[in-house]
Amino acid sequence: MATIRYTTALGAEYDQLFNECVLRPSLLKSINNIAAAIRANQARYEAVGMGIPWYFIGVIHNMEADLSFKGHLHNGDSLKARTVQVPAGRPKTGMPPFTWEVSAADALTMKGLDKLQDWSLARTLYELERYNGFGYRLYHQHVLTPYLWSYSTHYLSGKYVADGRWSDTAKSEQCGAGVLLRRMAELGWIEFPDQKLPDAEDATLVVPYAAKKPTVAADLEAAKKLQEWLNTHEGIFVATDGWAAKRTSDAWQRVTGHFLPGDPRSK
Repeated sequence: MATIRYTTALGAEYDQLFNECVLRPSLLKSINNIAAAIRANQARYEAVGMGIPWYFIGVIHNMEADLSFKGHLHNGDSLKARTVQVPAGRPKTGMPPFTWEVSAADALTMKGLDKLQDWSLARTLYELERYNGFGYRLYHQHVLTPYLWSYSTHYLSGKYVADGRWSDTAKSEQCGAGVLLRRMAELGWIEFPDQKLPDAEDATLVVPYAAKKPTVAADLEAAKKLQEWLNTHEGIFVATDGWAAKRTSDAWQRVTGHFLPGDPRSK
């Protein structure tokens, strides 16, 4: 299949899509359950190694094998034999039945992921889309690939119902890999090397939620400092009035995944 070359412009598109990704509230319970199951297997994904982030392997495992350790990471086929579906005949070496780890290493090296050094957010999303193929981007540009964005407002319908067979009305029932990463980032379970989250306990930055506007000058200045910092993030616009109320807490949650301390919505 034809491919798409990674560029700075494409990376910016992935960053924007991730930043603007809104999870569908009616599907949040399902998203949470899948994300928790991936996190529960973090040690096993880390053991695959090769410098590939555990969460990248985990979301692929969900997409390709429904988190079953009895299926090839390539496509979910049984580990009792070589793969039958595309890519067929993998792994090429060794004799079945294969361990999940051996199959996973083969799937990842086959894609050259063991050699990748850039695991920024944008490159991670690009490699996930490349893993599944660029059919949506190349031939159905009106639909963002559900492999990344299903279960979010980025995706409504349209999918391949079989290899090479397209339907505008069919809808993916599988949670997208990008959506799972977004949720894990919101929960504070993962960070991307190019987008380190600020320390939510850093007293030089975070301030408590204020139901009423502060009257103490030091409190006003601390809140203004936080608001000025929040405004440096794309798509966030907060009045620098020194009152860390709902809108400031909302912005803090968008950046860090957490509401300000004392916000009634904090859990």
